[in-house]
Formats: sequence, structure tokens, C-alpha cells
Amino acid sequence: MAVPARGFYLLGDRVSRMLAQGGSAVLPGVPGADRRVFRGFRSSGVRHDAIIISGTEMARQIQKEIQRGVESWISLGNRRPHLSIILVGDNPASHTYVRKKIRAASAVGICSEIVLKPKDVSQEELLDVTDQLNMDPSVSGILVQLPLPDHVDERTVCNGIAPEKDVDGFHIINIGRLCLDQHSLIPATASAVWEIIKRTGIETFGKNVVVAGRSKNVGMPIAMLLHTDGEHERPGGDATVTIAHRYTPKEQLKIHTQLADVIIVAAGMQNVKMSKSPPKHSGGRVKMATKSLIFLPLKSGLSVLLNPSGFCHCFTGRI
Repeated sequence: MAVPARGFYLLGDRVSRMLAQGGSAVLPGVPGADRRVFRGFRSSGVRHDAIIISGTEMARQIQKEIQRGVESWISLGNRRPHLSIILVGDNPASHTYVRKKIRAASAVGICSEIVLKPKDVSQEELLDVTDQLNMDPSVSGILVQLPLPDHVDERTVCNGIAPEKDVDGFHIINIGRLCLDQHSLIPATASAVWEIIKRTGIETFGKNVVVAGRSKNVGMPIAMLLHTDGEHERPGGDATVTIAHRYTPKEQLKIHTQLADVIIVAAGMQNVKMSKSPPKHSGGRVKMATKSLIFLPLKSGLSVLLNPSGFCHCFTGRI
């Protein structure tokens, strides 16, 4: 592995979590409500109003940590990390996401470039591009902005990226290492959820967790991170995890969520109905609950965490 690629390997999963930011935080009904908070919540027997956690503040903190890491890496005589993004076609959403990734990379001192290809590009040409980037020692990380056109097989293209340069963590080797509790680059949203859990002090050891959603890029890696052994090479959450999906009967879903200590809604769709709901605030219609809940309506930009003591932790800002 080239030295700059190794540096990006160490930084890449944290960079991924920084790619989208937004939202603000207040503490309604809590003294010092003007103070922004994003970590350190613990259980208590007292019921409180909603605590809204600032995604923006958490992102700023992580950004500073990555920035320091990049500069430290360079000070040791290493090459500045370089990210190459392959963008196919003219999908407005894809172009927006890529612009945000470029800005996020720049903010932490990482060089980046866009490799733009027309929507009728052949799969063979895309694989040629990934081969060239894989062999380029100046390129530390590579990602292919999804979705790709229908005539291109996304799995084949993602597997065409060298695992150590696979910033999205979609290569079959990185997925396999994730499943074996080994160090790897982890898909961004799953890594973000795990970081939020750690930084906010949500307890997962010995807890029952329901993950609503089984996508290979979000639901599955979240479940893998949460159920695996906390003492393995890549520590996990030591939770008992149940994965629910579109074909889980509603009555069974209700039972699972009633038994759960932690619920993670990663269905990628709106109007998902659970037996417990997040608390009401300006971001949407929700009710107080007594579960730990991480709510990821990926299109609305609201995430919510609740712990068993009755605290309601609302995480604002897109993951």
C-alpha cells in the first residue's frame, strides 16, 4: 500500500461522516438552554424535556480533529491526502452531494478532484478509470458517486476500487472485514450512527436493538457494528440486534420495538410507523417515548436519540 493511501485509510471513515452538515441545537426546558450540547448524556431516573443535539456542533468538533490529524500526518513528511471522485451523468442530486464532499475535504486540508463522465459512459471505461486511479500513488482515496446509470453494474464498479482506497467502504473486501470485526473503511452513514452513539453516551452493551432497514450501505453495516464483540479487533456494541424490513409483519414489528432498548430507523423513506416515536419539536411531529431511538429519515435531515431514562436526545443535521 502506498504511504499516502495508508494515511487516507486512517482518516477516510471520519472524513465520510463530515460530508454533510446542518442544523442547530437548543435545550428546551433545561437550564442553560442557549448552550449547544452534543455529548456526555447519561441515564437518570428523572424525566426531562427534549434535548436537541447539534449536528453542526458535532460536525465542527470532528472537523477540527480530522484537520489536526491531516496536518500531523503531513508534518511527518507524508504527502497530503488526495480524494478522487468519479461522477457520472448530470443528476442534480449527485452533483450537489459531490460539491459538498469537495468542500468538506477542502475544509480539513485534503486535496480533491472530480472525474466527470457522461451518462452513456461504458462500464469498461469506468473500470479503466478506477484502474488508473488505483495505480496513481498521488491518489489516496477514491469514491464513485451513486447511483450509476442502469447499464452499469454498481457492484462491479465498486469492486474495481482498491480496498485501501475505497472511501465509501463498499468494496466486497471492506464489507467482509466489517463482518469479521476487522479494521476496514466503513460506509459513511453507518459510521456516523456509530460515532453519534459513542459521543452521546448511548449504552448498547447487553441491550436489545432493532434496526428498521436492511440496505447493504446503511441498515446492514449498522447492525454489524452494533452486535459485534466490543473486545474484537474492530470493537462493536455488544448488543442483541433484530433487523426489520418492509416484509416484517406490522404486529411483529410492534412487538420487536416494544422489547427494544434502542431503535434505529434507517428505512430511507418517510412516514415509517413505529410503536414508539421521537418527541415533538419544530423538526416534525413526534411524541415522547422511553426508548433509545436513533431516527434516520434520510431525506428530511432529522435524527433523534432517546434513552431509557426518559431523556429525549434530538440530533439535528443531516448525517
